[in-house]
Amino acid sequence: MKLFNSLTRQKEELVPYEEGVVKMYSCGPTVYSYPHIGNMRAYLFMDMLRRVLKYNGYKIEGVMNLTDVGHLVSDADEGEDKMIVASKREHKSPWEIAEYYTNIFMAETKKLGIDMPEHICKATDVIPEIIVFVKTLLENGHAYETSKGIYYDIATFPAYGKLGGMNIADKLAGARIDIDDEKRHPADFALWIKAPKEHIMQWDSPWGKGYPGWHIECSTIGMKYLGDHIDIHTGGIEHKTIHHENEIAQDEGYAGHQVVKNWVHFEHLLVDGGKMGKSLGNVYTLDDLAKRGYSPEDYRYFFFTTHYAKQQNFTWEGMESAKNALKSLKAIAKEHKESNEKTKIKIKKVEKDFEDAINDDLNLPKALGIVWTMLRMPRDRQIYDLLMKFNSIFGFNFDGEIIPTEVQQLAKDRWEAKQQKNYAKADELRGKITELGFSIKDNPSGYEIIKN
Repeated sequence: MKLFNSLTRQKEELVPYEEGVVKMYSCGPTVYSYPHIGNMRAYLFMDMLRRVLKYNGYKIEGVMNLTDVGHLVSDADEGEDKMIVASKREHKSPWEIAEYYTNIFMAETKKLGIDMPEHICKATDVIPEIIVFVKTLLENGHAYETSKGIYYDIATFPAYGKLGGMNIADKLAGARIDIDDEKRHPADFALWIKAPKEHIMQWDSPWGKGYPGWHIECSTIGMKYLGDHIDIHTGGIEHKTIHHENEIAQDEGYAGHQVVKNWVHFEHLLVDGGKMGKSLGNVYTLDDLAKRGYSPEDYRYFFFTTHYAKQQNFTWEGMESAKNALKSLKAIAKEHKESNEKTKIKIKKVEKDFEDAINDDLNLPKALGIVWTMLRMPRDRQIYDLLMKFNSIFGFNFDGEIIPTEVQQLAKDRWEAKQQKNYAKADELRGKITELGFSIKDNPSGYEIIKN
């Protein structure tokens, strides 16, 4: 399995630190507003990557943060905290804002059938760990204190800029007017911000009352759950040059070695060829799509039509095409399911082509094309069975029943155990599948998962 690593700027074979286990951190949302379809592209990408990893037999230890403090309006440590802005806007406490929008976000991920990480952590739940992290950076000589807070000194980390492609000398030489005379360099970023008495969200610390910066929460949460060797870190391309660059500096300043091996970034969702914006009236949610007659599953299909590393252009015409294509795919799949024919299709070649596509930097558009080529073959039950196996990646709802990812993985593991003549393990896995309300029916081309 190969992924494009933003750090090395090339496709690389995935080689986890621990054999068979992938430790993955995914940048989560700042829970201060309604999530729109551009936001949800991030989590569809995360879902796709998780599903492909599981298809390949990896166990995943995944983590996602929920930012409920510290994310300022500007990524460059300027302006108010987004949670405070929302609090003033809606006349609620930041904690009420966080709970309200977290619940909405989680409901949206469920509608889209997103396979969520094993650990989901709020920034406010790790304040003590963040304080320890900042203290360690101070002790290691990577941070310093001013009247406004604790800042990371990028000059102490010569590799700063390696992800975004700008070396530290260029960064230092290219500095403009320093808006904060106490900072050693304009690009030094806040680890901990000292709060005025009237600030709503603040905690005790060795440096007085304050609150964490945005960047430090991801480093802290990632290491809390995954340790200091992380296989994959995902996030939007917009975070590459500041947020993720700062994470690397924090991680390696703390641990003393490279922490994240693979950085995988996805591109933006455009609307009618341009950016989304409230002033433009083109910020759409899943509810907006529903009002036009499009389901979350239609949007899932739409997502699979463009490679994650390319900008995807949302149009209503594109959504209509996705809706019609998915409807046709399900209809043709049903014809294959109801067929008793046994044609001489080259099922193994189709399967290999599909797996080659998904393992070539998650080329799901190509994989979807292979599915369509397969479905156009003469009607054959083997094709339907193979489609159900592929559907562990797509997550579409066939026959009104979505098979949980856990059940799909157990079925795959059972089939592999059976092929290896480990019948005791196969029977054990069959029992687990039965406990979850499903059964397995073997056939000449593989197996079928059936809801009991």
